[in-house]
Amino acid sequence: MYLKGEFDETQAAAKAIMDVKSRGLGSADVEVFSTEPVIFAPGVLDRPSRMSLVAVSGAITVGVLATWLVYYAQHSYPMVTGGMPLFSFWATGVVTFELTMLGAVVTTFLCFLWESGLFRDDPKAPVPVVDPGSICLRVHCDLRQTSELTDCMFNAGAARVEPMEEPS
Repeated sequence: MYLKGEFDETQAAAKAIMDVKSRGLGSADVEVFSTEPVIFAPGVLDRPSRMSLVAVSGAITVGVLATWLVYYAQHSYPMVTGGMPLFSFWATGVVTFELTMLGAVVTTFLCFLWESGLFRDDPKAPVPVVDPGSICLRVHCDLRQTSELTDCMFNAGAARVEPMEEPS
């Protein structure tokens, strides 16, 4: 079951998030919706991201593969021109750099799509309609926790709290 709470202030929403998390729910059970960006203090709604690790790993992998591809192509079809070496890192540098950056950009984009939830198969409740200037807090909880969490959100400063049914 989902509970939807509407808040007018960022501090009230942050207090509600901290109170809900102190009741045993994790950051994955709490979602924030707003018509404008909401900035919380560090530690309020921290979610781990591995995007930087994925970007660096993708860049290194694609860069090594690009260098190996150029090396392989130049040694598979040897053309000696003017006594120059078959493979030179100086000549390969532009191709390696460009494909390294392409690897970083593509893996970052794919990681962004994954972390946004587009590739996952878990059905979520529909996005609630949010009034301009308000902050909507959606909490996924058990049926037995609804009254405790409703009181918790009202005590934090919620203007309205209402239950939402889970998608079937």
